[in-house]
Amino acid sequence: MTLNQIAFLVMGAAALFGAVGVVFFRSPVRAALSLVINFFVLGLIYFMLGSQMLGISQIMVYAGAIMVLFLFVVMMLRDDGKTDKPQTQEGKFLVGLVASLAIAALTYVAVISPTMNYTGEKFNRIYGTPQSIGTVLFTQYVWPFEVISILLLVGIVGSIMLAKRKF
Repeated sequence: MTLNQIAFLVMGAAALFGAVGVVFFRSPVRAALSLVINFFVLGLIYFMLGSQMLGISQIMVYAGAIMVLFLFVVMMLRDDGKTDKPQTQEGKFLVGLVASLAIAALTYVAVISPTMNYTGEKFNRIYGTPQSIGTVLFTQYVWPFEVISILLLVGIVGSIMLAKRKF
């Protein structure tokens, strides 16, 4: 086993533990912080695989901006547990188990199984770099890029208008 494979397995285990923490922590803040760890480790995995643009966007956008938004919403909508909510758990475990097994089988068939016979041929090292993504983004996909930027601007203005509204 090479050092790269060992590092990949260690980071994969860290991402798995972060994902398990998201699911099993009762505190929403701790679950969100586990998700930050997961996003950060996934960004490091992207770096290790040679895709610097995906790695830096994973860390900056998801672990940075999106998680700040999640934590802000969790803090704003914090439930003190004073309300009585009946918890029904009768069929939820079985439905969750069947759904997770179906998703795992589909993932194996669609993603893992085709890569089992990888021959080790070289791939283009330019793929996933900021230069290649920028070239394609600002030549071939410039119109969708501008439309998305306008939609994001409308979303920001809308969220500011909703935040200023009196409840």
